[in-house]
Amino acid sequence: MNRRDFLKMSSLATMSAVGMWTGITETFAHAPEQKEKYRSYNTGLASSMEYRKLGALDVSAIGLGCLPMVGYYGGKYDKHEMIALIRRAYDEGVTFFDTAEVYGPHTSEEWVGEAVAPFRNKIKIGTKFGFGVEEGKPTALNSRPDHIRRAVEGSLKRLRTDHIDLLYQHRVDPNVPVEEVAGVVKELILEGKVLHWGMSEASARSIRRAHAVCPLSAVQSEYAIWWREPETKIFPTLEELGIGFVPYCPLGRAFLTGVIHADSTFSRNDRRWNLPQFQPEALEHNMPLVYLVQQWAERKGITPAQFALVWMLSRKPWIAPIPGTTNPQHLDDFLGAGKIRLSAWEMEEFDRDYAKIDLMGHRADPFTESQIDK
Repeated sequence: MNRRDFLKMSSLATMSAVGMWTGITETFAHAPEQKEKYRSYNTGLASSMEYRKLGALDVSAIGLGCLPMVGYYGGKYDKHEMIALIRRAYDEGVTFFDTAEVYGPHTSEEWVGEAVAPFRNKIKIGTKFGFGVEEGKPTALNSRPDHIRRAVEGSLKRLRTDHIDLLYQHRVDPNVPVEEVAGVVKELILEGKVLHWGMSEASARSIRRAHAVCPLSAVQSEYAIWWREPETKIFPTLEELGIGFVPYCPLGRAFLTGVIHADSTFSRNDRRWNLPQFQPEALEHNMPLVYLVQQWAERKGITPAQFALVWMLSRKPWIAPIPGTTNPQHLDDFLGAGKIRLSAWEMEEFDRDYAKIDLMGHRADPFTESQIDK
């Protein structure tokens, strides 16, 4: 199926679903923030935020990805300022925080655990196992049962909690049947250590096999205006099985916000430096998409970052993206998309404009791609 036919089919599906609609991991420049400003931890959550269900799990429509805080896109960030940022997100209505044992490793979980401690039972934490962190091999896949249990015990300790709201298998391990993984998680659920579980970057086939053993609440994958593969690969399966979807990098690693230009360069400690989409030729080639997003953002009276999230939230009611940032002002910006939605007709019109743009570059480097379930 060519790209235009795919978009035509997606638009028709969107229009047929209009009656159902209620409608980063990104990096930005770091800005200092007063450490004491959010000590009150607002108990009356922001009214501008919509809340959604991932399976049976209730979360804010926009969550917060806590990976950039550990320097994933370069830079070093102050622990207290990142804790203040997490608490600021809660004050603005965010109840869904995403982390993993491999982020740091361990640092992200530790900071999230400390940050949410004053309101732990009012929010949901998603974390992940699946890499050999406990064995000192953080780039190697490992979902063996003994490792899963060690990873979960470590996560519980770092997160300062007695339960994980949403536990993901970070990547499918080809050496361990997904049924065996699901069986271990099912035991953890029965023990009360895990409440819901999910998978990250899993194929439709693996999702079905795992779900048959222990029902999944959510699947996490990269998804954004410029990377729409999940729509054809897993959306039909998720909709059929009642599984929620948690997109990471919903702002295209900041590309869709307009802060990256055709001549932008990235240092080796920035995750984007070797990604095909961020090579010089691809950046220049893909700038028309940035202009399109900017045009639509102006039309709706919102920012490009908000439009990128509004577009996503308008597609399905069971999508809850987790953009990330280290900057309080950018947090406030993208949370402004909390209740704004596009109509079915606007989605159709945007897809027509989008179909005219030829995009260049894959989303992942070869090693990362080799660990993604097909």
